[in-house]
Amino acid sequence: MSLFLSPLFLFLFWSAVGFLVGGVVSSFFEWTLHRFFMHKPTWGFRYPFERHALIHHRVFRADHTYHATHREDAEKIPMAWWNGPVLVGLCQLPFLIAALISRKWGLICGGAVACTLYFAAYEYMHWCMHLPKRRHVERSGIFFRLNGHHLLHHRYMHKNFNVVCPLADLLLGTLVLRSKVHFQQAQGPAVPNVQPRARRNGKMPAELPA
Repeated sequence: MSLFLSPLFLFLFWSAVGFLVGGVVSSFFEWTLHRFFMHKPTWGFRYPFERHALIHHRVFRADHTYHATHREDAEKIPMAWWNGPVLVGLCQLPFLIAALISRKWGLICGGAVACTLYFAAYEYMHWCMHLPKRRHVERSGIFFRLNGHHLLHHRYMHKNFNVVCPLADLLLGTLVLRSKVHFQQAQGPAVPNVQPRARRNGKMPAELPA
């Protein structure tokens, strides 16, 4: 019984809680950042909007340009190096507040690990999506589905804001599983068919402008 009340066990327990909660918080943090800061200027802050909506989305669309077509395009895939520490730090604010109130310091440790891994997964998967090279991760079913999820975001910029875990998209009503109309989409072994399902008459909806 004393083992379960030891400081080490309690620290590990609250670290595990922080890690699990951190995964959920990261999904909503990613969604909020992507929707309210990366697709429009907010409170006069234009940096993420200019880097993402005005540069990234103009280079990478939902057609064959979803994949980098020029060597210099690769520079427009990742975030700036300093974005990671800043975003992980901001994501820790609710864990810091909870830890200060509850004195459960494991919460912030677990949350920091979860948010760091989430950001690393975001950067790596986003890189692989736009610069595919038949890597091992690109052969997984999870990547295959998430790649289609992100491809649809490049078709409908106000849908599918999540890259790593679309939990926030699902719960906040921005999840799209297939296109509503036929369009010339990117092709590749790790890219699913996101075209609308054929109607009963066998015809596909006509292509409309994005």
